[in-house]
Amino acid sequence: MDIRQLRYFIAIVEEGTISHAANRLHISQPPLSQQLKAMEEELGSILVYRRGKRLEITESGKALYKYALQMTQLMEEAKAEVQEVGNGDKGTLRLGINTLSSVELPAWLHEFRAKFPQVSYKIQQNESYQLCELVRNRALELAIVRLPLELDDFSVLHLHTEPFYLLASDQQTSLEQEMPLSQIVQYPLILPSTEGLGVYYTIQMAFSEQNLQPNVVAECSDISLLLRLVASDFGVAIVPETLVKRHLPDHIHAFRITGTPATASTALIWLKDYHISRMALNFIDLLTAAKARHM
Repeated sequence: MDIRQLRYFIAIVEEGTISHAANRLHISQPPLSQQLKAMEEELGSILVYRRGKRLEITESGKALYKYALQMTQLMEEAKAEVQEVGNGDKGTLRLGINTLSSVELPAWLHEFRAKFPQVSYKIQQNESYQLCELVRNRALELAIVRLPLELDDFSVLHLHTEPFYLLASDQQTSLEQEMPLSQIVQYPLILPSTEGLGVYYTIQMAFSEQNLQPNVVAECSDISLLLRLVASDFGVAIVPETLVKRHLPDHIHAFRITGTPATASTALIWLKDYHISRMALNFIDLLTAAKARHM
C-alpha cells in the first residue's frame, strides 16, 4: 500500500461515494474501485460497506482513515522540508496573534515583507490557549501569546514585559493618576480574558497576593466590546500597556496601577521537535533581532 492509495482512500471516506471521490481525484471510477479492493485484500479487512449509493466506513476503515491522514500529512511535511532548504522567500506564513496582540506587530510585518516580498500571510486572532492548540494541531506554525501558559512542548521567544493600566470612563472623576489595587476593588471590574488564561490569571493573582477581592462584573475577550463597556461606564478594566498605546476611544482614560509587581508578558511560540519552515525561522530571526535592538 502506497501514499497514492492512502490519498484515494481519504477521498472515498470524505466524499462518501466512489463517483464523487473519482471526480475529486480526476480519475475514472473503475480504477478507484480496483484500488479500494486491492487495499482490502492487502489488509485482509473490509474497509467500507455499500448502503445504497452511499458508502459506510467500517471500524477497520476508520482506523485506516486516521493513519492515512497522519501519513499523508507527514509526507507533505517531508516534501516541504526538502523543498524549503532554500531561503524561505515564498509561501504563506501562518501566524496566530492574541486578542491583546503586541503593538509592534505591524512594524514587524512591514520589516518582514520588505525582506521577503513574495511571502503571504495567514493571520488568525484568538485567545492564547486556543492559539496553543492551533499550533499543536499544525493549523498555525507560530503564535504570539500572552503568558503565563503551559508551554512544555513549545519553544518560546520572550518578546516583552509591560505594566498594567486601569481604564475608566470620563464619568469616573474621582480616580487618581496612579491607582493601587486596594482602591480598584471599590469599582465594578471587567477582565480582558476568560477564566484560567494568562492575563486573567495574572490579574487575579495580583489581587490575591494582597488579600483583596476584586468586584468582577464581567469577563470579555472581545477588546472592542470591552472598550465600549468601559466608555459607557459599565465598569473599569485592567489591561496591558499595549492596549493603552493604541488609540483609545473618546471618553476613556488610562491610569497607571501601582503597588504590585504584576506585569503582562508576551512570547512567540512554536512546537519543539517538529519541522519549522525556513520562512518561519526567518520570522523568528527577525523578532529575535528586534528584541535585541530594544534591550
